[in-house]
Amino acid sequence: MSGSATVSSQQPTGDVARQSSPPRTKSKRYVALDAYRGFIMLLLASDGFGFAYLRDNPRWGRVAGWFDHVPWEGAVFWDMIQPAFMFMVGVALPFAIARRIEAGATWSDNLRHVLGRSLRLIIMSQILICVGSGRIKPQLINVLSQIAFTYLLSFLIMRWKWRYQALAAAGMLALWTGLLFSFHGPGGPYSNRNSVGLLVDRAVFHYDYDPAYSTLNFIPSTVWTLSGVWVGQLLMTSGTHKQKLKFIAAGMILAFVAALCLRPWMPMIKQLCTPTFVFYSLGWVLFMLLGFYWLIEICGWRRAAFPLVVVGMNSIFIYSLSEILRGWLDRAVGVFSFHFNFLGTLAPVAQSTAVLLVMWYLCYWLYHRQIFLKL
Repeated sequence: MSGSATVSSQQPTGDVARQSSPPRTKSKRYVALDAYRGFIMLLLASDGFGFAYLRDNPRWGRVAGWFDHVPWEGAVFWDMIQPAFMFMVGVALPFAIARRIEAGATWSDNLRHVLGRSLRLIIMSQILICVGSGRIKPQLINVLSQIAFTYLLSFLIMRWKWRYQALAAAGMLALWTGLLFSFHGPGGPYSNRNSVGLLVDRAVFHYDYDPAYSTLNFIPSTVWTLSGVWVGQLLMTSGTHKQKLKFIAAGMILAFVAALCLRPWMPMIKQLCTPTFVFYSLGWVLFMLLGFYWLIEICGWRRAAFPLVVVGMNSIFIYSLSEILRGWLDRAVGVFSFHFNFLGTLAPVAQSTAVLLVMWYLCYWLYHRQIFLKL
């Protein structure tokens, strides 16, 4: 995220290099990354486009299911948003670190910077949670808190040779699976009430989360961010668009194959962040990236991508706005729109879309004045 929770770059990007010898090549900007980030943030801010009110509607109920998370096992499009969000953290990381190295930062400087940003992400997440809920409610399952952990871990791991990075990713998935099986209650390792993550959070925060997300989900979800780092490093090389697309497509296929191979022995559960879901969602995240890369960087659809870029450049703003002020905006817009009750069944969809357009315009207002909020 540009200047935000996903820490992506607003400046032109450059060719990749190791930290010990920063690049001195001509920089390049990938509009596709800003557009992809903006797409994800608009989805996050949309609150399901109001389809939650149509779940029981005989005509629109099935469509409404596409805009909500599955209750437990399985996956729909809406379940791909968080993985894409955390993936984009990783994509931005090599660009940001390379820029800092070019400016003279040492590894210790970068470590302090990353630690500071991780702490700010956690603090910001707690502010949003407490303000949004109207009470003090510390927890670390919020996506910003999870990003704080995966961001730091990915920064530490990206120094190693790639084969060790891959082993680290596999090790985190194996560790998480081992924890699920080693510490479980009567419901088994994939219980929605007694998984190891819930047991730890119950001991630390003294209450259960519903749904059953847990702080320890950052262990497997680091794979999303680390995969983003690898893609970011790939995009910083001097290879052709065709070569980069081939590598991304290969990663997508491998992720889908891994998910299908694990599926008979391991359920696909987003709330537990099972390895099956990690691989399956990563495949879709890479598929979406291929689409954005092809349409924008190769086909040249840059003007069409502008509405998404506006949001992608101020992602922390629209995320915070949607978390804290969406209810107020809904009431304010409803005064003038009459909540679109004259449209009948689809009134909630129209109202939610209108609120989203207001949030987009506020992003545009900031973009036009070159104001980009950062953590």
